[in-house]
Amino acid sequence: MEKILLVILGPTGVGKTELTLRLAEIFNVPVINADSRQIFSEIPIGTAAPTSEQLARVKHFFVGNHHLSDYYSASLYETDALEVISKQHTRGNLALMSGGSMMYIDAVCNGIDDIPTVDDATRTLMKQRLACEGLPKLVEELHQLDPEHWAIVDHNNPRRVVHALEICHMTGQTYTSFRTNTHKERPFRILKIGLTLPREQLYERINHRVEQMIEQGLVAEARRVYPLRNLNSLNTVGYKELFAHFDGDYDLAEAVRRIQSNSRRYARKQQTWFKRDASIAWFQPSQLTEIEQYINHFVNP
Repeated sequence: MEKILLVILGPTGVGKTELTLRLAEIFNVPVINADSRQIFSEIPIGTAAPTSEQLARVKHFFVGNHHLSDYYSASLYETDALEVISKQHTRGNLALMSGGSMMYIDAVCNGIDDIPTVDDATRTLMKQRLACEGLPKLVEELHQLDPEHWAIVDHNNPRRVVHALEICHMTGQTYTSFRTNTHKERPFRILKIGLTLPREQLYERINHRVEQMIEQGLVAEARRVYPLRNLNSLNTVGYKELFAHFDGDYDLAEAVRRIQSNSRRYARKQQTWFKRDASIAWFQPSQLTEIEQYINHFVNP
């Protein structure tokens, strides 16, 4: 019987979690989480990680299994997730992955370039240089060392600029030289289901979810991790805005407004990324019956 990886994807706030839980219960499979921030145990509220009740309903992989100070990447996720998928396929023909992290999903479905893991000494040095010298100087250095990657990288994204420089300094080669973009064949069929909503409805859901996070204790959660604010794992929507609030840049109401605005902007970025993939079958999250029928067409032909 053909092995299948079912991927449930879509923008933040669209309703992936509950629909994925329902499908996992229907098909009696665990959930392989594909959210790059929900892996960190210290920030469950701001990442909208599955609750203890949801985790009790269905077994999940890659939820709260790392700490903020741990190094983790899409490449490591590719290896770890493929191992879980392989084990699941020894029990049945269906594995279920769900999330909105574009790079994580791409890593599993298409493969990721074998870029070397950065050693601790290089990572510490580059982190210090970013703090002392600032991003513009590092961007210019990347221009000198790897002009091809400099031409395409987001110059306002410190994580991507610094990572490229880490590879340049550690290996003595350009970051570009490791990027082959070779599609890797997988020993299973990939079935992608995208969840979508009308824009105004999605934005309303996002705004409401941010308000719920504040009610659930997001401000206190952000204060607990504030001393670690320079970690890349906290360079994300929800925490950046609250850290600025703690620094006195603006009041809490403005921080909440900015979290909502930046969450909507991130949702648009996700939608743009996913729309490039013609293999995705799109549904609204309320269409559980139609989605189940669509999956059964492939799982139980």
